[in-house]
Amino acid sequence: MAHPAQIKIPATYIRGGTSKGVFFRLQDLPEACQQPGEARDKLFMRVIGSPDPYAAHIDGMGGATSSTSKCVILSKSSVPDHDVDYLYGQISIDKPFVDWSGNCGNLSTAAGAFAIHAGLVDPARIPQNGTAVVRIWQANIQKTIIAHVPVTNGQVQETGDFELDGVTFPAAEIVLEFMDPSDDGDESGSMFPTGNLVDDLDVPGIGTFKATMITAGIPTVFVNAKDIGYTGTELREHINSDAEALKRFEAIRVAGALRMGLIKTPEEAATRQHTPKIAFVAPPTAYTASSGKTINAGDVDLLVRALSMGKLHHAMMGTCAVAIGTAAAIPGTLVNQAAGGGEREAVRFGHPSGTLRVGAQAKQVNGQWTVTKAIMSRSARIIMEGWVRVPGDTF
Repeated sequence: MAHPAQIKIPATYIRGGTSKGVFFRLQDLPEACQQPGEARDKLFMRVIGSPDPYAAHIDGMGGATSSTSKCVILSKSSVPDHDVDYLYGQISIDKPFVDWSGNCGNLSTAAGAFAIHAGLVDPARIPQNGTAVVRIWQANIQKTIIAHVPVTNGQVQETGDFELDGVTFPAAEIVLEFMDPSDDGDESGSMFPTGNLVDDLDVPGIGTFKATMITAGIPTVFVNAKDIGYTGTELREHINSDAEALKRFEAIRVAGALRMGLIKTPEEAATRQHTPKIAFVAPPTAYTASSGKTINAGDVDLLVRALSMGKLHHAMMGTCAVAIGTAAAIPGTLVNQAAGGGEREAVRFGHPSGTLRVGAQAKQVNGQWTVTKAIMSRSARIIMEGWVRVPGDTF
């Protein structure tokens, strides 16, 4: 029996923040994959190497973690006053699906840089030397992100001395502004889907926990570390090697998803792993980061650990950082309480790889909290460019 030849598709492999992904221009995808649907999902799974029962991604571009199992499509923007449309797919490692329900904040950094590299931004908007302001339409969540991308000699400046905990080498700083990041289009008219800053979340078979459930950056369920038996200083191996702990976290996540109205039945959570996120917070205390560096209590306002796609994240998802910054700015949330309470426009939090600062501007309008933007710095770097190959019968 003759087997089909491989086909090759123009692609760029980019690190954005503490994530990596395979980036495509929409026009470069095979015609069947230029529309949402099964063909596109099959292509992206094969590119990444999923589903993989060995959870290793040996036969694909993925890195067998939620941070490295990602594909991105960019195209000239269909939305007025924007430069590019940015669509993000989170590929499951061991199951055959692509989750399109949220954004990747880390790869938003790379989306701004890649938009310039790929010729998708009007040259008139790119200075010869200085900062290009790239207006990104985040198509998954219908939100605007502004990326401030450094440019030297008309090209994206990728090298620099900006250090980001969780990334080994320094690079050039890219400032991201997440505009109106809260999901205030829901029925409550609030970024808090339950209408409360703190809820008692009943998790069947496990218990009832105080929880702050917020939709800003990405839907996130925050609980107190001490309420679930943790200190907030945990590293990946403390959680990810404990199958029972991961089951408990998933149960809390599912209960939160139901209360937030993101799913109607617990079964739906199996194909919505990307959202909501589950995170736990604690007041500052000293710990040793995964790199061996000591993080002192005085270095941070609070500690946060978050799970992505069922595993503790090695650093912090960018979208979850937006949720942290937003919740911290609103007096009374669990995040704000862990940071010491009061009004604040920025926090520096400790995560498994080190620390991260994120700012948010929140205010009350007609008794409802709203956030105008969240700001943080990341970096991005092209690792490889050319073509990615997949077998001809992939889709």
